Amino acid sequence: MGLLAKQEYIKMERKVSSIEQMDIEHKRYLHLYDDKITSKHREFPIEKVLDISYRKIGEEGAGLLYLHTIRGVYSYTVKSSPMHFIETFKKHVQQ
Repeated sequence: MGLLAKQEYIKMERKVSSIEQMDIEHKRYLHLYDDKITSKHREFPIEKVLDISYRKIGEEGAGLLYLHTIRGVYSYTVKSSPMHFIETFKKHVQQ
């Protein structure tokens, strides 16, 4: 069960008080293994992942990474291109 690839993503948290609003950016990682993909709070068995896609937003590679599973589509906000992560998934997992 070796790590094949990892991809950084961000999770935005908004805190609102009576006098201010703060947006807090949390850096997290998706990890691709031979048998699963994990995020901070979820684990997807590889046989339940149908595909991974990416939609670029802006100029510098930022966008949305979509994890297509048999239970639905999960989106992750990325600041850099996840093409290495996607290509590794397709090469090693979708044979």
